[in-house]
Amino acid sequence: MDTIFLVVSLFLPRTILIIYFFLNMIPYNTVPFIGDIVLTVFIPRALILIYIAQNLGTDSPWFWIHLIVALAVYFGGGRKYRNYKKS
Repeated sequence: MDTIFLVVSLFLPRTILIIYFFLNMIPYNTVPFIGDIVLTVFIPRALILIYIAQNLGTDSPWFWIHLIVALAVYFGGGRKYRNYKKS
C-alpha cells in the first residue's frame, strides 16, 4: 500500500478514496464494487480498515493507528458537537 494513501486517509478518508478511485489506484481488496461505493459514501474509515487488513494484515501498526483514529472520530466527535450546541 502507498504510504501517502495511509497518511492522508487518516485525515481525509473519503477524499483520498475518491482520488484513488479516479486514478485507478485503489488497493487490492475482495469487497464487491457496490460495497466499495456504499462504504466510501457512508463509512469510509471502515473501508480503509478493510483495505489495510487485507493488504498489510492486522499486525501492522497502520491498522491500529487507523482503528484508534476511527474510534476516536466515531465516539468522540459527537460529544464535541453536543457540548458546542449546548452553549
